[in-house]
Amino acid sequence: MSISQRLRAVMTPASRKLQRISAQEPRAQTLSEEQLRKEYLALRYRAQSGEPLSQLLPETYALVREAGRRALDMRHFDVQILGGIALSQRSIAEMQTGEGKTLTATLPLCLAALPGKGAHLATVNDYLARRDAELMLPLYECLGLTVGIIESDSSPEQRKAAYACDITYGTAKEFGFDFLRDRLVKRHATEIGSVSQHSEQCVQRELHFALVDEADSVLIDEASTPLVIGALPGEAQRREIEAYRFAATASGHFAEKEHYHYDHQDRTVSLTSAGQRLARSLKQPEALRDLSLASYYEFLERAIRVQRDFHKDRQYVIRDGEIVIVDEFTGRLGEGRKWRSGIHQAVEAQENLQVSVDAGQAASITVQDYFRRYAHLAGMTGTAASSTAELAKIYELGVTVVPTNRPVQRVELPQRILPNSESKWSAVVDEIAELHCAGRPVLIGTRSIDKSQQLSRLLAQAGVPHQVLNAHQVALEAEIVALAGQPGRVTVSTNMAGRGTDIKLGPGVAALGGLHVIATELHEDQRIDRQLFGRCGRQGEPGSYRQYMALDDELLIQGYGPRATRILRKLSSCSSLSESKALKTFKTAQRRVERRQFRQRKALMFHQRNRQKLHREMGQDPYLDCVG
Repeated sequence: MSISQRLRAVMTPASRKLQRISAQEPRAQTLSEEQLRKEYLALRYRAQSGEPLSQLLPETYALVREAGRRALDMRHFDVQILGGIALSQRSIAEMQTGEGKTLTATLPLCLAALPGKGAHLATVNDYLARRDAELMLPLYECLGLTVGIIESDSSPEQRKAAYACDITYGTAKEFGFDFLRDRLVKRHATEIGSVSQHSEQCVQRELHFALVDEADSVLIDEASTPLVIGALPGEAQRREIEAYRFAATASGHFAEKEHYHYDHQDRTVSLTSAGQRLARSLKQPEALRDLSLASYYEFLERAIRVQRDFHKDRQYVIRDGEIVIVDEFTGRLGEGRKWRSGIHQAVEAQENLQVSVDAGQAASITVQDYFRRYAHLAGMTGTAASSTAELAKIYELGVTVVPTNRPVQRVELPQRILPNSESKWSAVVDEIAELHCAGRPVLIGTRSIDKSQQLSRLLAQAGVPHQVLNAHQVALEAEIVALAGQPGRVTVSTNMAGRGTDIKLGPGVAALGGLHVIATELHEDQRIDRQLFGRCGRQGEPGSYRQYMALDDELLIQGYGPRATRILRKLSSCSSLSESKALKTFKTAQRRVERRQFRQRKALMFHQRNRQKLHREMGQDPYLDCVG
């Protein structure tokens, strides 16, 4: 089936718009550069006069396609036009790796910029924001558009100038923090009765349109992440800091089952009667004498949970004396993020770092709540179809699966299920060594930094040269990933850090079968597995992937708890569990964890809505009052 036939079969309504856009392309090609800018300017006048953007879409996209051809020598493929159409209709466009999401983004951004209210593109780090903005800048300039970039070290003056541009690139984190800072400025200006100070110091305009790159990562995986601006602690906060520090040192005295129960599904700790007696017998600092027993137990339970579940180089790293969260889904550092409910402070106390108390917050907003404030929202990702219900429920976004420009040649090899982690890692190293000797590049995905380092040590022992990509190499991320398709290259990556960078095959690699991807564990969400597999077989190139699992993987414990996992191991040792049943067991565990996390994010949304409604009824600002 030809590409045009596939498009008609998949998206009939959008294909009709595509035909209208293509029909205008010959005329656009006859325009001079000055005429091209005048045509776009005329569309701006029409948009600002009230003409709906949906009516202006065909003409706008035809001009953007021509600008891309002239300025970048990159003409939008039909499938990219279809992706752009989906993005203009409050939708998430699922586009496979290598299908050109960066170029596709120019279409809805140029359309959304017509009313003169600004269009934002939010991505996951400063590097990608600057890279994509600079790469597409000639196209925007061809149409007379201005482009700004927000980075973590941008000054307030630079931020205000960037937001004043037609199109602004930046990270979700920086957009959210600017929103909070502006909120604080507005309150201060109101208190002193200075409207002029408010207008001068605020940097953002109204939240008109946001296009979220790697939308599943930002809108789902980071949805509950609070962005927090802190305030100076007072005496009450200093006592709270003392409580965190005491609990961190005391947690080692408590033994599971004897002193506390641990819920493996909800990851909660509750002290037993014996544990409470032990807690009361401990010598407390003077600052904690007035603490209620319930609060005292809560500090200890939290510290025990942190000791069990939060580990350096897995859930977090320490950089410049601060805890920096490692995103469990991407392997990237979550700059500016903090865990909720005192967990972040408990981790700081565990590592004997300065404790940043919750009660000292000046302003806070979650990533989920921030993006729901935009009048128009859209997103791009390689994996969204499996999260259609959640995106519709929380963000009122549809999901459109955009067909690939060329047929996919990616080959799925049989999964391998091993009895334990030791045998799994041995099998993984053997497969890597074999493919490396044959000259094929191999990309291996791990769930955490410590496991990427463990695999690195095993590969070194086996004499296999390799590169490791995790949160410790963030500055080299794009460079390492870009070279992952070269002959004989072996790249170890945490949860597919390096998303957003294409992997191009080196000379002769296609003839050998292309890039081979190995997943060393199932992740908590099947989207993450699909993201990793999508790194091979890009743009119709050959490629293959294989999934490895072991019967002591973390996912089984998360999905079933320790008792069910022990039974599973016992069955496997007596050969009464077939591979097909084992695979079904893994998939069921994955779905259980997915559903549990979805329920948590949905509960967060309802909690936020109710809290905001209550604050507004009381005449308060939900982002500045009663935060914590």
